[in-house]
Amino acid sequence: MINGIINVYKEKGFTSHDVVAKLRGILRQKKIGHTGTLDPEAEGVLPVCLGKATRVCDMLTEKDKVYEAQLLLGTATDTQDTTGTVQSRRPVTCSQEEAEKAILSFVGEYDQLPPMYSALKVNGKKLCDLARAGIEVERKPRTVTIFSIRILELSLPRVRMEVHCSKGTYIRTLCHDIGEALGCGGCMESLLRTRAAGFVLEDARKLGEIEELVHSVRAGGRIQPEERAGSQVQPEEKAGGRIQPENTVSSQRELTEEDLPELVKHTDYVFRQYPEVSVKPEFRKLLLNGNPLKPQWMTAWKPEYQETVFRVYDECGVFTGIYQWEESRKDIRPVKILR
Repeated sequence: MINGIINVYKEKGFTSHDVVAKLRGILRQKKIGHTGTLDPEAEGVLPVCLGKATRVCDMLTEKDKVYEAQLLLGTATDTQDTTGTVQSRRPVTCSQEEAEKAILSFVGEYDQLPPMYSALKVNGKKLCDLARAGIEVERKPRTVTIFSIRILELSLPRVRMEVHCSKGTYIRTLCHDIGEALGCGGCMESLLRTRAAGFVLEDARKLGEIEELVHSVRAGGRIQPEERAGSQVQPEEKAGGRIQPENTVSSQRELTEEDLPELVKHTDYVFRQYPEVSVKPEFRKLLLNGNPLKPQWMTAWKPEYQETVFRVYDECGVFTGIYQWEESRKDIRPVKILR
């Protein structure tokens, strides 16, 4: 089984669930989960967790994100993007300076009303399903944070901008709200996610590229170093009536992350900003059993680690989880165990 995270470039026309379903077929693996929904017409970075890494999906969705969006002023739709039904068209009479001022006024915290066309649930039902049935329900505003907005191109009625925001921010709704602030309405024309959970657009792979790479590996491109060094394939070792050539991956063998190093990031990659400590060999059993740990059981422990979460490894360098100091008990407890 593959354990790790793939930086997928989600293309237009796919839902996030479509991406997961297709990866299950490509990788022949069921345990896969994505880290945050992208609308079907949006594209860009979609980190996908595999195997044991699915345990951190919820932690990755908490991360801030960066988008490149195109705002179309003067048009309002029911979905808050150009895929929806037009509800109003109004002239755009503001100047470029007024538009820029209104856009930048959204930097900081603001209360955002989730759109009806969203995956949020009310009383167990998705808002988008209710909206398609012509039912509108009351929603409560949620506080989101816009860390920054950088205007890339301003040619009214269109504005291309880069938005760095907190989790749960709807860029469609931000475009709608900017339009309302300017008195002309607005909607989102396009959306590209350029960064999420430490993964960037430049390194993202499309599904076709992933499928081609996996096919190449299965066809005999690579085996794990330990398999290569372990033993020579003897002439009598056959599969399907043919001798298996040395240094190839059997198409029947389950792939691991070591077969696809250029594609799969180890789970600890997304936590690389946190300090790293190792547990001394004599306390390995306590670590593997999920017991609370003591600072004196650690190598390279520093008092300042009490102020943050940190990565914990066993004595062999195997990542076992994210831990944090608990002041009331004076010990170290797991936030997420990944062994």
